[in-house]
Parts: sequence; structure tokens; C-alpha cells
Amino acid sequence: MDKQSLLEKLKQHTARVTVIGLGYVGLPLLVEVARAGFHVTGYDISEERAASVNQGKSYIKDVPDQALADLRALGRIDATADPDCLALADVVIICVPTPLNKSRSPDNSYIVTAAEALLPRLHPGMLVVLESTTFPGFTREVLLPRLSESGLKVGRDFYLAFSPERVDPGNERFQTKNTPKVVGGTTPDCLTMIRALYSEVMERLVPVSSTDAAEMVKLLENTFRAVNIGLVNEVAIMCEKLGLDTWEVIDAAATKPFGFMPFYPGPGLGGHCIPVDPLYLSWKLRTLKYEARFIDLADQINTGMPEVVVSRLQDALNDRRQAVRGSRLLVLGVAYKRDIDDVRESPALDVIELLWGKGATVEYHDPFVPSLRIGHHQLHSVPLGQLGDYDAVLILTDHSSLDYPAICGSARLVLDTRNATRRVDKQASCPIVRL
Repeated sequence: MDKQSLLEKLKQHTARVTVIGLGYVGLPLLVEVARAGFHVTGYDISEERAASVNQGKSYIKDVPDQALADLRALGRIDATADPDCLALADVVIICVPTPLNKSRSPDNSYIVTAAEALLPRLHPGMLVVLESTTFPGFTREVLLPRLSESGLKVGRDFYLAFSPERVDPGNERFQTKNTPKVVGGTTPDCLTMIRALYSEVMERLVPVSSTDAAEMVKLLENTFRAVNIGLVNEVAIMCEKLGLDTWEVIDAAATKPFGFMPFYPGPGLGGHCIPVDPLYLSWKLRTLKYEARFIDLADQINTGMPEVVVSRLQDALNDRRQAVRGSRLLVLGVAYKRDIDDVRESPALDVIELLWGKGATVEYHDPFVPSLRIGHHQLHSVPLGQLGDYDAVLILTDHSSLDYPAICGSARLVLDTRNATRRVDKQASCPIVRL
């Protein structure tokens, strides 16, 4: 297929699209591309996920069952665990995880595995788009040489581009379609192709000069957040030592109409992006003999916040002549942020493990996470019953459905790491310790 033929298929929505990876990024993207009028196949090594999509049943909160069912009824989506589906695709979009390995270095093995599956099925006229977050240069330095082993020439026989995912689980205002879409191509024709695809799907495109630039955009976005969260977490530690209310200070500073953007402290970083992405950039810079000092310092502060939380709890219990060892504790919220069911990298898991290590009995309640595995331990969310039976209640995720005045009215002690109790009357509630 020549360049003009692919452009015409994209314009007419007759191009067949395959999304590799049906997780928090891939499944919403599959839905949006299908809503735009394309036929989309989801490919995932999980037969369970593929079967769920084919049954019109979603396993991700941001994608309603009805959305899948409607698109299935129109014949626009299907899913499979058979990689041979890639041979039929005009467009392949890679949306697989990119975690850190045990040494906290980039683990791009899922992308490499996807490329291995694609390589023998790569054909002339195919557009390949990588959406998985990685370090600047990966698409050009790693993915392109691997796909070029097919003998096909990029920009002439096939097209390779990078477009960073910008998924924010639980965000009711910005979803896949209306979040501006950054796109970068390996060659000018590659950029033309990805623009032709996503102009049919997304509300706004933001073209950049290269795949390297597009990769750096994503890392800058999340490094900005990680560094500022690290700063405000350290401010929270400072305020505690100075005897100041962190939240009062931040709220007052936020009234400045210019030159200040409020960030808020918490028990640590969670999710698939902010705790991970800046370390991709830091790792890349170390290969160039440069130390990314802001990133490394912010990571040190943010990863240390679970220990700060446990220390604050220890002090609060000591003030009541109690020890952490032997105490019975209830954690409210284990998802990494409010009103979602995602526990990836959640700092609540670290807090729970630290408390176990100090001899506490820990239970949790989370309306979005009915069960949870931490190491070899299988936990289940307990009902919100007699909170007075617990020595302390720790608010680690501020789900909006929880009745915080009632919680503070019946608990013996509350440690609030999210300022969820800000509207609780201090005179009529139990002792509240805020981060």
C-alpha cells in the first residue's frame, strides 16, 4: 500500500486499527477510535481481558459496559489474544505497561515483546504508533532498528510515530478524546500519517518535531508534578517542625493570582505515571553522564512519605500512651487517588507494610477496592462499622463518598494525610492529626 492509499483509508475510516494492550490506556483508546468510525481490534495476551471486551463488559471504571456493548453491536470492536490479528492491521497502536525494574531502571520489556510479535507481521503501508511512556530516544534508538529488521524502510514502506498517553483515571472533565494529543513522527511522512489518524479521533493535535521531543513532553509533564509534589511534601515536614498548619499555609499562598500553583502533600506518590516517569528521564541522563538532581531529590522525598506518615502516627499514639505494636488500625482508602479503583504504586500499600513491620494489626476500607494483595497477604475491604474499636483511623485516600464528620465523630484518633477532615468541627470531633 502506498502513502496516498493509507491516507485515503484513514480519511474514509476504512483502515483497520489494532491496539496492543487493553489496560487503563489501551481500552479507552480502543473505544474512542471505534467511536470515530474505525474497526478496531484489541490484542492482549490476557484471554480474560479479550473475552470481557467481546462480551461487552468493561473492567475499567472509566469505560462503561454500555460503551463496549454499543460498539460491539455496531461491529466496530473485537478483541483477541492471537497475535496473528496484527497481520491484518493498517494501524498498530502499542499501549503496554512500562514499569521500573527492581533496580528502579526502565523496564521496556513489554514494548520489546510487542515489537517481537509485530515484526513478522509488519507489512508495507502500516502505521505503528507507540503510546507507552519511555525515555527520550527509545522509539528512534530501540524500536525503529528492531522493526527495520523486517527489511522495510521507515517513512517509505512503513510509518513509525510516538504519541504519549495522557490518561488521568477518574477525571470527569478530560478523557481520551478531549485531552490535547501530542504527536511526533520518525520522518515527516510518519508525522503526516499519525496526524491523519488522530485528526479523525481527537479534538486537538499538538504536533512536535520528532519522536524524541514527544517522548520528552510526557516526561516533562510528570516530572513537573513529581518535583512540585516533592517540594510540598517537604514543606509539610517543615511545617510540622515549625508548629504550623500545612494546609492553612498552602491555601493562603494559593490566593495569589499569579506566580503560584498549589500542590498538596500526601502519603506518597501513586499511579502508573508520576512515581515512574521522572525516573525514566533520570536514568537516560545518567547514561549521558548527567545527574538529574531535582528528580532524584524529589523521588527521595516522595518515596519517604510513607515513613513520615507512620512516624506521625507513632507520635500521635505515644501522646495517648499507646504503642504502634499491638494497636488495631483502620486504613481508609488504598487506591492511589480518590474515587478510582487503581492501586498501582499506591503509597497506602507501603504504609500498611510498614505498620505490619511495627507489629500493628491493620485492616482497610475502600469502596472501590473490594480486595487487595500485598505480598503474600490477601486482604478484603471491611465494612465501616464501630470505628471506636480501632486505636486509630488513617485517611490515606480521600474518597468523596466517605462521611468524614461521622468518621471523626466515632473514631478515637484520626490521622488525615489528605486534608479530608478540613470541614470537620474540631471542637466536636476526636483528635485529628493532619499531615
